[in-house]
Amino acid sequence: MNLPEYRFILFLLICIVGLSCASKPDSGEDAQVTTMGNFEVTAQLEEIKGDLIDDPLYDYAFVFKYKVLETHRGNLDTETIYVGHYNPLKPRETVADVRSGKIGGNLKKFRVGDVHRMAMDVPIDEQFMGGIVNRYFEENVSPIYWAVWTNRVIR
Repeated sequence: MNLPEYRFILFLLICIVGLSCASKPDSGEDAQVTTMGNFEVTAQLEEIKGDLIDDPLYDYAFVFKYKVLETHRGNLDTETIYVGHYNPLKPRETVADVRSGKIGGNLKKFRVGDVHRMAMDVPIDEQFMGGIVNRYFEENVSPIYWAVWTNRVIR
């Protein structure tokens, strides 16, 4: 083989490896998200209002704003929901503790624009008795959902 043939073969191998590593669509559906909580939605994270608190000694729920793309369970009569996530700087698979109860998911990091499939309960203050950072307080939003299970959706 000559040099152009090696380059072509190398190019093909790089393309094959690149395509095999590409993200495959994932609806975020699993046994937990489809059974936990009283509500289940696929929603796009629209806003994280303000900075998250990075203090390992402080456990809290932080309220995020979402646009509902699809309702799987429960009756939601709005396109915008507000959801409290416990210790949002931690990956969902490691976040559960004595204070939070059984929560989790496969989401590693919250980013505005990402889509999440979530199992939720409502209202948050009947589900979680700790600190709640709600920067939408002055807008008097209600209800605020408690995220029980949060999975990343890949489209």
